[in-house]
Amino acid sequence: MSSAIPEIDPELLPVNEVRPKTMGPLSVDNIIEARQLSDQARATLPDPAPNIVSVKHVVEDKDGRRNVYVYQPEGPTRSYALLWFHGGGYVMGSGDDWLGKQLAADIACTVVSVDYRLAPEHPHPAGLEDGIAALRWLRKNAISLGVGKNRIAIGGASAGGGLAAGVTMLNRDCFEPMPVFQFLMYPMLDNLHDTESGHIDEYPVWSRATSLNAWEMYLGGRPGVHASPYASPSRADNLSGLPPTYLCVGDVDLFRDENIAFMQRLTADGSPGEFEVYPGVYHGAEFQYPDAAISRRMYSEMTQKLRQGLGIG
Repeated sequence: MSSAIPEIDPELLPVNEVRPKTMGPLSVDNIIEARQLSDQARATLPDPAPNIVSVKHVVEDKDGRRNVYVYQPEGPTRSYALLWFHGGGYVMGSGDDWLGKQLAADIACTVVSVDYRLAPEHPHPAGLEDGIAALRWLRKNAISLGVGKNRIAIGGASAGGGLAAGVTMLNRDCFEPMPVFQFLMYPMLDNLHDTESGHIDEYPVWSRATSLNAWEMYLGGRPGVHASPYASPSRADNLSGLPPTYLCVGDVDLFRDENIAFMQRLTADGSPGEFEVYPGVYHGAEFQYPDAAISRRMYSEMTQKLRQGLGIG
């Protein structure tokens, strides 16, 4: 396999690592420290949308209690909603999510961000159970939130994108009402990373070693090809009957080829999809350097596709 990383867009250099290189790859031994560093970095971000009202709700079902954060613009809102899953490799992050709030402001819709349980303390299927419970809660409470039941999309970034894809497949297999749209930002889909891009040793921000360790924590081991498709959607045999999907990824991303393969299989199975590969972009680069030309283009096109998927004129 190739060991060459594609050239990074000059405006995205130097790469700011959330995790110091002296810390080494993310693992079960340093996950607490990594979370603390991630939380500290998130706390320094400016409020992306001060006009957004944020309310925390408790979702309860037979599997327990979990939180969702509902973000809505002040005043009248469109009757559309996005069920949102934050990134963080299934092991970090929070439902109180900067990007979820930003999308609520830029799309002018309701965003319900799921504070799903994290591995290794809560391996799969905990996050999946939280996701499907949140989707059911959103449908049940749609009217009180000012949302049309047939105007609900689902999406996420990185691990959140993988979780969104797994929740959508489980929703299909439970014969429940389908979201109108999937919005997947460089989703974490393949526990094997058995692709050309997935075999490159080092990437900015999210390396192969870190990712495989995160998968091991999330899956409670390394089941390989026998991993549940609801945890690792690349393992799914059937991608038919899913809603229209938009997926984007940078070409300097460990997930590039697994994302491309997923979309090819999705469309081959008859589920409509559209994807974009952005040159010179590594994992999450558009938020580290939002003023770069490629970052502005990427975010503009992503939000445009989300509006189209929701049917917002």
